[in-house]
Amino acid sequence: MDITINATFLPHVDPDVSLAFYRDVLGFEVRNDVGYEGMRWITVGPAGQPDTAIVLHSSASIPGLTPEEVATLEGIVAKGAYFGVNLAVPDVDAAFERLVAKGADVVQEPMDQHYGTRDCAVRDPAGNELRIQQRA
Repeated sequence: MDITINATFLPHVDPDVSLAFYRDVLGFEVRNDVGYEGMRWITVGPAGQPDTAIVLHSSASIPGLTPEEVATLEGIVAKGAYFGVNLAVPDVDAAFERLVAKGADVVQEPMDQHYGTRDCAVRDPAGNELRIQQRA
């Protein structure tokens, strides 16, 4: 079976702030920016990988959630305890320094993990944790 990952979804709280983070701090391409009935979905992805994307969306756009549930979800995300994505780079230390210089919210400085990878972690403006691993 030939399966690839096309897109993953991460919630945002402020679409403009999230867009700026993914575009200006991470250097992702903006592939789509769609509004509908007061909500906004933004699709971003790494340059050179047109088939891989992150869709940034409002928690309020998740079907069936009450306003109280949206608030609960946003609180969990803000703590960095729910959504997230793992990224990979050739040099995690250089990537980390670039992210720090651009003001990223640091969760973990680069370190060698006991399971064999070197990684670091930052949060996006909504609180989603982005773990960045060094490619082998």
